[in-house]
Amino acid sequence: MLKKNADAVIHEMGAGVSRRILIHGGRLMAVEFHFKAGAEVRPHTHPHEQIGVFMRGRFEATVGGKTVMAEPGDSYYAAPEVPHGVKCLEDGVILDVFTPIREDFLL
Repeated sequence: MLKKNADAVIHEMGAGVSRRILIHGGRLMAVEFHFKAGAEVRPHTHPHEQIGVFMRGRFEATVGGKTVMAEPGDSYYAAPEVPHGVKCLEDGVILDVFTPIREDFLL
């Protein structure tokens, strides 16, 4: 399967955050999240495994109760049901990969 970047639809989530599902298939999904400075995704949990790579900008990132300053090239892993969240300090982008697929993102 191949998907062109131009075909990935932007979904506004509100409060300075948007997402684009880049591709999904089998049990994997890649999603690009765009943040405006000051936007926040409060700590939350879900049953999916998640790996994220900070592509652009600076963030305050929290995983499992530990908070660090994250910048381009840094990454994280959130196991199922482990609380995680970010606060964007300057406009930025995070690439997240989920397994299984986030069916709630497809609605």
